[in-house]
Amino acid sequence: MSSPAPSRRDQRPVARRRDATANRAALVEAAQAVLAVDPHASLDAIAQAAGLSRRGLYGHFADRESLLREVIAVGAGRFNAIAEETVDPDPRVALARMAVQLWREASAVRASANIALDDVHVHETVRALAPLRRRVRELTSEGVASGAFRGDVPPELLAFLIEETARSTLRELRLSTHDASAAVVRVVLSIAGLSWREQAELLDLHPEILAQDV
Repeated sequence: MSSPAPSRRDQRPVARRRDATANRAALVEAAQAVLAVDPHASLDAIAQAAGLSRRGLYGHFADRESLLREVIAVGAGRFNAIAEETVDPDPRVALARMAVQLWREASAVRASANIALDDVHVHETVRALAPLRRRVRELTSEGVASGAFRGDVPPELLAFLIEETARSTLRELRLSTHDASAAVVRVVLSIAGLSWREQAELLDLHPEILAQDV
């Protein structure tokens, strides 16, 4: 005997939950895009970008701070996933691929970078990005040990220099997607110790690194 079909009354709560989930996701996405341009953007500006009212925004987030925490968490989740998925026997290739993949998340990267500049959110951002930072340290340790990266500074310091340089570059670039990817890769590899000739040779051997954006 088949079960009776759910009534319209039973379906309404499910539909409302779906709408609420979609609206929350739209708010986070709008916040990422707006904060990438203006880290001091108001809740009104974010709500408008999401196609919602300020009252609708408060239905999901109690205040601006709670929305910022959600932006940090969502962005960090995406960045950490990229870090974990970027694997190659050559640490130079792995680092370059990671840089390109992070550039593809440019809006979220810039939003998180802008938020992280505020002293209030620095420690929270650092904690959220722990897996990404750990992966960068692993790559620098491998690169220094194999001689692929510069050995005049400790791997931990090299990882820090790469992180800070990449973050600043990703935030400031105003180039086309392909040109920006190439610039990010070259900046990161330069900090790692590769000359411009070595970078050109590596990219010639692995054209798929920059082709990821095409």
